[in-house]
Amino acid sequence: MTASRLTPLATLSLLALLVLFGLGGCSPQSANAENQRASGTALAEGLPEPEERAPAVRSVSGADGGADSLGPLGQSLDDSRTTAIVRATARVAPAVVSVNVIRTQTVRARSVWESLYMPPGAERRSASFGSGVIVSGDGIILTNDHVINGASRISVTLADGSDMEAEVVGTDPVADIAVLRVRGQDLPTAPVGSVEGVMIGEWAIAIGNPLGNYVGDSEPTVTAGVVSAVDRNIAPSSDDAGFYFGMIQTDAAINPGNSGGALVNAAGEVIGINASILSRSGGSEGLGFAIPIDRALRIARDFLEHGEVRRAWLGLDVEPVEADEWGRTRGVRVAGVAAGSPAAETGIQVGDRLILANDRALTSPLDWEGVLLDLRAGDGLALLVQGRTEPVVLRATAFPSLTAARVTLFQGIELISVTPQIQLERGLVSEDGALIVNIAAESARTLGIQAGDVIIQMNRTRIRSADDAARFFQSLTAREGRVIVYLERNGQLGTRNLYWRG
Repeated sequence: MTASRLTPLATLSLLALLVLFGLGGCSPQSANAENQRASGTALAEGLPEPEERAPAVRSVSGADGGADSLGPLGQSLDDSRTTAIVRATARVAPAVVSVNVIRTQTVRARSVWESLYMPPGAERRSASFGSGVIVSGDGIILTNDHVINGASRISVTLADGSDMEAEVVGTDPVADIAVLRVRGQDLPTAPVGSVEGVMIGEWAIAIGNPLGNYVGDSEPTVTAGVVSAVDRNIAPSSDDAGFYFGMIQTDAAINPGNSGGALVNAAGEVIGINASILSRSGGSEGLGFAIPIDRALRIARDFLEHGEVRRAWLGLDVEPVEADEWGRTRGVRVAGVAAGSPAAETGIQVGDRLILANDRALTSPLDWEGVLLDLRAGDGLALLVQGRTEPVVLRATAFPSLTAARVTLFQGIELISVTPQIQLERGLVSEDGALIVNIAAESARTLGIQAGDVIIQMNRTRIRSADDAARFFQSLTAREGRVIVYLERNGQLGTRNLYWRG
């Protein structure tokens, strides 16, 4: 038997058949995805809507052997290279920046010998980098809190190589989101999508700057994979600062330096801010996690409109339920309900088991914390309680400590009265007292007290409210001496000595 050889004509015919059957071109799903939601969502009222930009596709051409010289077949080959990933990258990559951070630390002598040659107040400077995403044409950038935490200077490098100094608008360590601002106009912006409707198995594209300034150009790095899972809760490892809730999981390669970069869908919309990986080697092992863009934008909007993150309060605490013989749990148990809270008003009681929250399964207190992380005052929350046929709908309110009347003492100390609602909100042992909610840094250093402390007694006078504390200090007018302050801090009781001169 002799082997047959395809002639050039037969080869061209075979290629044409492949193109006709869709093996050489973009799928209908990719084409439909490209046309979805062309413009980004505005961050807050007054910020410009992210501008739509046509995909910047490089054509393949050339007189000698180029795609154009092959006629219609060459054009089909050229089109097949322009995949959904290429088009999505072209939409988002210009808005992905490198975030360059300088940290300054005071160095202390570790031995007597070091103190002989180390000048007092010696400082050490260190540089690090991460990624960020421009979401507003006037310079609003999203990144991670851990990328810029402790920075004394921040600059960003745009994809075109230009450098701009950045200032911190606000940072939320709980969600690991930081909002930066650079002074610029008509900057490239990334179209933003939503985590709602994200499908497990759909394309996921990670865009960031894992190489920082170690390469000659400033264009971001692109890796591709799929959405592996949603609503993942990640417990901290020894190197991480805290938990991550409700994360998007992807196998697109995310490496150190990618933190703060964009996770993008096939339509060219940012669906997440890359934040964390699980790895034994320190590099990508296919377990990357991104913060949903909805959460990041909500935090940015809070900072821009209110100057702080305004999460909501329901007035109940939960605890885990007993696991079955396989170690699985279903639901969480209500451990405490504050009187007069939204939870109390709906009849929820201690011992109730909560199964679902807004159709989201609750298998542990981590799932519950993930729900609370995205709540804002006025939002509704539908809870499915075991034994009830209909969901219980709660209306979230602002935290009691934010709405409580404040009493201002000397040196910028602000107090509020401890109530049952505030006790549950803050997890306090004391049922009454004066909670310090704000204190100037200099006063904290001088007096040895800090925000979060609860004053429960001064000398022999019991303090049950903020007004009691104010009256006590008023009684010290024209007097001087030592004042023993009894307080609660982190669930423990202690004392501080103040030397008063009225």
